[in-house]
Amino acid sequence: MALPDVSCSYVDIEAQLPASGLLPTSDLLLRACRGHRVIGGPLLWFAHDLAVLHERRVVGRGGVGPETDPTSIIENKRRRIELVMAIDDWIVRSVPQHRLGATLHTETVGSVIERLADASVRAHHALMTLDANDEMLHGAWHHLAELSDAYDDLVRDVLAGRRRLPAW
Repeated sequence: MALPDVSCSYVDIEAQLPASGLLPTSDLLLRACRGHRVIGGPLLWFAHDLAVLHERRVVGRGGVGPETDPTSIIENKRRRIELVMAIDDWIVRSVPQHRLGATLHTETVGSVIERLADASVRAHHALMTLDANDEMLHGAWHHLAELSDAYDDLVRDVLAGRRRLPAW
């Protein structure tokens, strides 16, 4: 007996993009972090790549444990920094910034997406390895939910001209 197809269609996923179409919702970012095929531009690709790097750092490859080789650890961190810079560069080129009257946010979109990718990996790893009643499991998912809400608030505020992003 075949299971029913409950996956979202591309139409459903595209409907989740903000009216501007520039910045994806946290839901789309988290789907990309988990390896789901989503449509929405380069930020989703970057988020997926960040999650893969965080997974190697936190969980490891093929269940052998986290990377311990210093060269691999440094390379992983270097690649994550490059991805954050690529996100921030894309934001500068693609998202209009309102400088007058907009409050400065403390971090870039790239750093927020990197934290979301890390929290996503940690929450899913906790789900697979911890007991359902474990406080660390609930804490990991609570942290991910708060970061997701904060990202969505930031996107709304930036697009409405209430927040501006640092230009580092």
